[in-house]
Amino acid sequence: MASLLHVLTGPTAVGKTEWALRWAERRGAEIVSCDSLLFYRGADIGTAKPTAAERSRVPHHLIDVCAVTERMDVTRYVAMARAAVGDILARGRAVLVTGGSGFYLKAFFAPVADEVAVPDEVRAEVAVVSLPAAVARLHALNPGGLGELDVANPRRVTRALERCLATGRTLAELAADFARQPGPFAEHEVRLARLEREPADLARRIEARVAGMLRAGLVDEVRRLRADGLGNNPSAARAIGYREVLAMLEGELEERGLADEIAKNTRALVKKQRTWFRTQLLPHRVVRADAVQDAAGLFGD
Repeated sequence: MASLLHVLTGPTAVGKTEWALRWAERRGAEIVSCDSLLFYRGADIGTAKPTAAERSRVPHHLIDVCAVTERMDVTRYVAMARAAVGDILARGRAVLVTGGSGFYLKAFFAPVADEVAVPDEVRAEVAVVSLPAAVARLHALNPGGLGELDVANPRRVTRALERCLATGRTLAELAADFARQPGPFAEHEVRLARLEREPADLARRIEARVAGMLRAGLVDEVRRLRADGLGNNPSAARAIGYREVLAMLEGELEERGLADEIAKNTRALVKKQRTWFRTQLLPHRVVRADAVQDAAGLFGD
């Protein structure tokens, strides 16, 4: 019989942390984070990381696992998440995955990283090719077209060209191979629930969350992280909350406009998250966070 994993997601500020804690306490579960920013030690306020008190209520995994200068990718995340899930299940505990980072979340339902190994010499060859030249070469290697590849995105174009050169295969062939791969958690039964709130309610929560972060010392946290090398990790430095404070510290944003800028960008993120949830996730249970009465109602099981 397949082991059961529960996954709780939803947009930023919807209330995932508290509902995850309540469900995990009720079910004797441990929480595996699926948030792309909770990995970083010292990035606490701007990520709304569960507090020490909250983590004392339920064991958490994949929080504070690397320095802010380290890069995290989905391959590394999958390896760490599989190890955490295996350990929790081996001890007879239930698993609750929670977070809103789409690419990492998708790993629990589908393959997210292919098996293509790109030799160093191919990486070196592609690294010196301009974006227009790389796109032209991809067209030459893919007479059937480039599919949905974003040819304006240098990282994706580079990755696509590397993979074509390394394998001698077209993007369509590589995509077909990828689609046939089992997902990294294919041996588990996964039950997914998504928390939601009315837009006006969520907007109020975002405003309150931003104000609370600033009162708690977000600016000082960013100063400290910048001294620790935050700027060397573009993924973390571009995260909402951090990028606006960095802009303020660089004189590119006035302090009086900081809270409004963070809230505006958070609302834009929520809009993108909702679109991603609707289009990328398998059919799932949607739960109104302001209507559910008991943690047991999250998954309906």
